[in-house]
This record gives sequence, C-alpha cells and structure tokens, in this order.
Amino acid sequence: MEEITLPLQAVQKVIGLELTDSTNNVAKELAQDGQEANTLVLACRQTGGRGQFDRTFSSEEGGVYFSLILRPAVHPRRNSSFSLKVAQAVSGALEDLFEMKTKIKAPNDVLAWEPKTKKWKKICGILIETSAKEDKTDWMVVGVGLNVNNRLPASLKETAVSVKQLVGQEVLKEIVLEAVLEHFWRRYSEWERSVC
Repeated sequence: MEEITLPLQAVQKVIGLELTDSTNNVAKELAQDGQEANTLVLACRQTGGRGQFDRTFSSEEGGVYFSLILRPAVHPRRNSSFSLKVAQAVSGALEDLFEMKTKIKAPNDVLAWEPKTKKWKKICGILIETSAKEDKTDWMVVGVGLNVNNRLPASLKETAVSVKQLVGQEVLKEIVLEAVLEHFWRRYSEWERSVC
C-alpha cells in the first residue's frame, strides 16, 4: 500500500494500489480502523469490483476505480439520497470534459449514449456503503468504477461502453479523476449543507 500526493481538491490522503480485490473493501477496513475523512483509495485494477446487490463490475487496467471515505454530519436516514449526487457528479464531469451525452439510471449507474449503436450503455457504477448508529453516521464509503481506457469483456459489449470507445482515443485518467472529484466536492457540500 503506497501513499501518494495528488492535487485532488479536498482529498486529505491518497492511498494508491496497483491491484486490490475492491477499493470499497480496503476503504471500509480503513474507516472502521478510524482513518480520517476524505481519504481516497485508488486502484489501477480490481479483481473483485462490485456494485449494488453484489453484482460484479469488470475492473481491468485503464479504468478509474476509487473509494472515498467520508464522515458526513447528517442523519443516517438521508444517506440513501447521496447516490444520486455522486451519479450527477460523474455525469457532469463527462459532459464537461467530452461533451458526452449521459443520463442517470437510478439509483447508482451512469449511462452514456453511443451514437454508433444508438444505445444507452453503462459507463460508470457507484456503490455506497455506510455505518451508522441511531442518529449519527459513523462513516460512508463512496465507490466509483468508471470505464475510461479499460478493455471491456465481450460479454458486456451490448450493455457497457468506455470513454475511449466514445471519443475514439485514449484519454488521461488523471484528468477524468480530477474532473469527477471537482464535481463531487461541489455536490457533497450542497448535500451535506441541505440535510444538516
């Protein structure tokens, strides 16, 4: 496990991993052990990427896979509303960077329009896990898996797409991550203020 420093807005610490089963699993362990809020766990590849209801998420090298530890000052009953905010952040970043046509498939997927096939296809999955006691959220882990330059399995050809496929060339993952986080912190700040 390597700590690296990147200019990622409000992120306090970045833990970079070449390979892990799931960034959410690592982030949850860290959160349970008292790791500070705004710690980002970032992986090049996941062997056990997962989404809602334990669905698998293909996570080959080239994608953006991260989990962010948060400790929001909100009542736990409001946590479920945050998934939409994360999806809006990803969607906004993709639209700003690539003028990509996106839409949100509630509660936790971002779809992109592929003109070639005239289909909406999944480009990002989101998984939020929390620990709360009575009226206090102890921690929240926000996991994001975004198809950027990664190769997608043949079995997902009809339902998933990557940024590379849509723009016709590889893009810098760092720029995508920066844009997603910029949009994310804005949404997070709005959400946290609105429910306090």
